[in-house]
Amino acid sequence: MITPRYLLPFDSRRATHRFTDVLIIGGGLAGLRAANAVEPNLSVLVVTKDKLRESNSNYAQGGIAGVVDPDDCFEDHVRDTLVAGANLCDRDVVQRVVQEGPHRIEELIRWGTQFDKKEGELALGREGGHSRERIVHAMGDATGREIMRAVIERSREAPNIDIWENAFTVDLLTSEGQCRGAIIVGKNEKPTMVWAKETILCTGGAGQIFRESTNPPVATGDGTSLAYRAGVQLRDMEFIQFHPTVLYIAGSSRSLITEAVRGEGAHLLDSHGERFMLRYDDRGELAPRDIVSQSIVSQMNETAHPCVYLDLSHLDAQRVRERFPGIAETCSKFGLDITADRIPVRPGAHYMIGGVTVDSQGRTSLPGLWAAGEATSSGLHGANRLASNSLLEGLVYGAHAGEAASRSAAEGPHKMLAYRIQHASHQQTESFDIADVRVSLKSLMGRLVGVQRDGEGLAAANEQIRTLAAYVMRHQFENVEGWEMQNLLLTAYAMTNAALARTESRGVHFRSDFPEADNENWRCHQTQQIDVDGGFPQRGELITLPTSDHVGTPKT
Repeated sequence: MITPRYLLPFDSRRATHRFTDVLIIGGGLAGLRAANAVEPNLSVLVVTKDKLRESNSNYAQGGIAGVVDPDDCFEDHVRDTLVAGANLCDRDVVQRVVQEGPHRIEELIRWGTQFDKKEGELALGREGGHSRERIVHAMGDATGREIMRAVIERSREAPNIDIWENAFTVDLLTSEGQCRGAIIVGKNEKPTMVWAKETILCTGGAGQIFRESTNPPVATGDGTSLAYRAGVQLRDMEFIQFHPTVLYIAGSSRSLITEAVRGEGAHLLDSHGERFMLRYDDRGELAPRDIVSQSIVSQMNETAHPCVYLDLSHLDAQRVRERFPGIAETCSKFGLDITADRIPVRPGAHYMIGGVTVDSQGRTSLPGLWAAGEATSSGLHGANRLASNSLLEGLVYGAHAGEAASRSAAEGPHKMLAYRIQHASHQQTESFDIADVRVSLKSLMGRLVGVQRDGEGLAAANEQIRTLAAYVMRHQFENVEGWEMQNLLLTAYAMTNAALARTESRGVHFRSDFPEADNENWRCHQTQQIDVDGGFPQRGELITLPTSDHVGTPKT
């Protein structure tokens, strides 16, 4: 698939320009934490394509995993993360992130976050894959909203941080082998060339590639796609986590039912009322998400029913309403009482584990470009993310990327330049219905690249994406909907390429034609890059992990 270097025509000699020391693309938790890590004498511009509140971080229900209980220990949290990651995590990364957890949580409290408490101490919940209660939460099931409230307030008060809302980042600007900033289209619909000494990519996930997703509409894989077009290395794109329990009511938008519901004791029942999870895993409903999602799909196939059901009727009704007020309100809109009625659920795309390859400081393969959060592949999650480790990762890597980019910007040349870069316009292809292409892609990915996959389906999906891209990628759009469509296609293409190549099952990547893990050949990372001169994908590289990272399943 030939991919254009830039999606729109421009000429730096005739453009509007803006200069900043550090440009941060994305206003979720990772992006704002990075902004607050930059030295106050440096200018920071945070660009987000919607409002600051509209991010995956804001919709996070469960909480932040952290060792804050005196009876807990770092070793247990590390082991739980490694086991969930299906033997593909980077142990050093896991160790560092877990050990920073308590400090980052304390930092949020200092910044004004009001976490739930019990008898004067932080209230802790338990979620799938965790061997003990260690999830700090807020407002019952609205942790992300409360954290983002506090971090947004702090960011708006910082005199060196400017925030552009409703501004879409179309592409990264590169010159002489280095990232120089980005092309951004704001409310005036005219491109602005933002030149930055250092750029940090924090654009979040790609759940909108699928019909069934917990992600908000903004999660269209923009970060991975614009990085890919700039020749930045992507890694492990086959790994996307499907949350096991997404509210399934025909015709409605999909809403997340947090894993904390199962942590509180909810049961999963099939259409016959049978509690089935213990048939698939001894941990039952508290097995890691990949196992629960695959078990649900198998049970749906066995019963020929489009969903399964969460049952909380055996739990204390008052406790349930107090712990999950948001979920109770959402379900009540559909006539469901979560304390008495069974809640219809099925898996939905939730978290992008693969993404832009970063090192321990958030450095990417492109000089001048850093990244943090869900848009990255850091080595923390391996092949399956442990519940509530994502906000933790955003905080830790956001801080490190912000600090590193700040140091680099301060050490570089004081003078800022606008480079001569241009991209020509070309004859447009025939107009087409963007919405129809998007629906087709979502349906295709849901059918063939979902929780359970096989080689025949992945090859068919890959070929159909190439067919769509043959005319969509050549078109030069003038609106966000078109650019998002191109980003969705490119991220989906990278995802199916990687999934087709990995001929084994590991974590969230389940191949029914290769149902077992193959540690001898596939205990490794896959990378992808584009040759920016020719627009062709380069052959993927396999990066083997050291054998010392292997862990067994702990006794619970």
